[in-house]
Amino acid sequence: LTNSKGKTPRRPANKRANNVEKDPVGVYCRIRPLGAEDEECCVEMISSSTIQLHAPDGLKANRNGEYKETQYTFKKVFGINTSQRELFEDVAKPLVEDLIQCKNGLLFTYGVTGSGKTFTMTGSPGEGGLLPRSLDMIFNSIGPFQAKRFVFKPDDKNGMEIQGQVDALLERQKRDSQQSVPKTPSSRQKADPEFADMIHSEEACKCDIMDEDCCYSVFVSYIEVYNNYIYDLLEDVQFDPIRPKWVAGGTPVRNNEFIPPQSKILREDQNHNMYVAGCTEVEVKSTEEAFEVFWKGQKKRRIANTQLNRESSRSHSVFTVKLAQAPLDADGDHILQDKNQVNVSQLCLVDLAGSERTNRTRAQGSRLREAGNINQSLMTLRTCIEVLRENQMCGTSKMVPYRDSKVTHLFKNYFDGEGKVRMVVCVNPKADDYEETMLVMRFAEMTQEVEVARPVDRPICGLAAGRRHRNQRGGPINADDPIVLGQVIESLPALPSCELMDPADDQTLPRLIEALEKRHCVRQIMSERLNKTANTLRSILQQLDGQLDAKETFLHDQRSKLGEKEKTISSQKLEIERLEKKSKTLEYKVDILQKTTEMYEQDKRSLQQELETREQRLQKELTDRRRIEHRMQGMVTDANVKWEKECVSELKLGDLTALPVHPLHRRSHSAGGEKWVDHKPPCNLDLDTVLQPIIPNAIKVSTPSEKALSKCQKYVLRHQELASDGEIETKLIKGNVFKTRGGGQAVQFVDIETLKQECSCAVFIRLPNLKLGIKPHLQNSKNIVLYFSRKRRSGSNDGPDQMEDLENKVRHVHSNRLQ
Repeated sequence: LTNSKGKTPRRPANKRANNVEKDPVGVYCRIRPLGAEDEECCVEMISSSTIQLHAPDGLKANRNGEYKETQYTFKKVFGINTSQRELFEDVAKPLVEDLIQCKNGLLFTYGVTGSGKTFTMTGSPGEGGLLPRSLDMIFNSIGPFQAKRFVFKPDDKNGMEIQGQVDALLERQKRDSQQSVPKTPSSRQKADPEFADMIHSEEACKCDIMDEDCCYSVFVSYIEVYNNYIYDLLEDVQFDPIRPKWVAGGTPVRNNEFIPPQSKILREDQNHNMYVAGCTEVEVKSTEEAFEVFWKGQKKRRIANTQLNRESSRSHSVFTVKLAQAPLDADGDHILQDKNQVNVSQLCLVDLAGSERTNRTRAQGSRLREAGNINQSLMTLRTCIEVLRENQMCGTSKMVPYRDSKVTHLFKNYFDGEGKVRMVVCVNPKADDYEETMLVMRFAEMTQEVEVARPVDRPICGLAAGRRHRNQRGGPINADDPIVLGQVIESLPALPSCELMDPADDQTLPRLIEALEKRHCVRQIMSERLNKTANTLRSILQQLDGQLDAKETFLHDQRSKLGEKEKTISSQKLEIERLEKKSKTLEYKVDILQKTTEMYEQDKRSLQQELETREQRLQKELTDRRRIEHRMQGMVTDANVKWEKECVSELKLGDLTALPVHPLHRRSHSAGGEKWVDHKPPCNLDLDTVLQPIIPNAIKVSTPSEKALSKCQKYVLRHQELASDGEIETKLIKGNVFKTRGGGQAVQFVDIETLKQECSCAVFIRLPNLKLGIKPHLQNSKNIVLYFSRKRRSGSNDGPDQMEDLENKVRHVHSNRLQ
């Protein structure tokens, strides 16, 4: 007998039609009861499909009442009084029925830590969850139609092989001798007390639609995803006394403590299905045996005590139920040895670890690292859902980042359309979980908008239905069966009595001969009918053979076309992979450019801020300088007035009797006999100084005109500007006036004189040949020396009584003595 290999759970995606029907992801909500009656509740069930979240009072006070009441709609909402049976009937039972009909399914629980996810999936004694109830329904449905152990055998490549009866028997004997296969409990009372009586007998259910002409076998596997590593919870790890082992917390193993298994890797089979390579798959034949295998792995799962949950799951667990089924042969005795007729479907039950905030759990060390990996994997799941939703709603073709997390990578085929996907959102209504619950609600609302392709029905077997039932009732008609012979004989004419009592009896033999002749006629008629029926059947079979040949030819042509299509698709896949790599490279470059642009923009903003700051500082300095200039001008003006008054008072004393002195004028270059145009712009400031340039024979104008220029030979412009030391200096720009050929006037500038005013504590000014605006009896002096000495306290007020040691002397000396 030879082995036959069966199909993997997923059919090739490229054979699916483009117009395939899609169903949205089924999202359900379950609300757990509050831990204490006096706890504040932030979740309210509005209807059977709507809940409402309202912010707790403390959060409203901290956020100034910004939070508003929000409502979220689900496929169905289960309140605090919902039983495990009601939840199973609505959520998991349809998935189990699809599993028996060769369709895949994915069911996972999602929520915050302590919201009741593990209780919903596993349950407790007397209140079995979705997982034990699903197993119970499967075995209640396929119980009478199960194949013997080891008839189906996994091939370690996500496929299934069929062994003959002899090979299966040898395999059973080998395993029994090794005593490595757990014995099936005879009753639930003998099962492990930790999961005994999880389902009451009155709550048992089974699938109503079963194909009795098939044989079934159930295989289970149990893995966990811990810190983004996959571990097989059913793997038996042998203790090695030489090589040291370490537990998850980093403590050496002593005696027979638990040794964590080696991490597994994900692989892709020939039909692009993802599976865990080297994962242990155990064949189970009853609900009790499946419970025992599950509990064996459950005891190895990582849990820890945190501030939010006494037994918090620190990993994502995946319990996979794989159902292999193959039709019986034409006689209904044995499984059909045809690998194309074997179907394998699977149901994945996932208990996701809860998202949590480290500031609430107060996690440290390994607990903190676990929480970070849990939140990262859940964030990747949200990202994949967001990209799927965007691709479907906006028509984009963004790459879904399944590979960023082991959980999403393992279940990518389900979201690509290889089975139904359902999610149970578990909610803890207490006020402390309000913000985390709101994030969970937003993710659930977004998940409902994602559509998954509806799985196709399995192909119909070409054998006649009812083979198993007919075989159990006696099988096909056998001509050698005495009962059949008796029925045929009874249909013939009855034979007369054949006993001869008298040798001269001449009536018995003729009657017997006549009856035998009648029977011979009946036999001939039946033979003719049989031949006619056989000829008819032969012609029908010939027609069927011709049709079968035509169909085989057609199938051959279709296979050749399909091969060409597959080659085209493979080339397109290679092109897609190349474009995806190019897209990733471009995305990486875009990210780098964006980061560089952000750096440049940040530098630009900082430089702009620095420039604005400097401009403001410069403007402030200019304003302060102008204010100081105006203040100094006022001080100079006040000092000039005071000095003039004091000089006048000193001259009136009369103790100095001097002869008339002719003032010694400064001979300016502009003091000739020519007439001058003295141009003084109106914008010039009056400095109120003692010494002023006096130009005789000058016409003073504020704006030069041709009339004034025609009457004069010289031109002077008084120009004022601010010197480098902050004082105002006056420039006398002089020029010659001459007539032009056109009859106009022109000025040629030839000289510039600069007059500068200085303010200091002691000033000596020598003024030759310049008329001063002082008393008439001093105007005839040739030279005048003015000495000013002033002392003032810093911060003192202006006034004559505040001046200390003020001495003003004016001396009139003859020019010979000064020389």
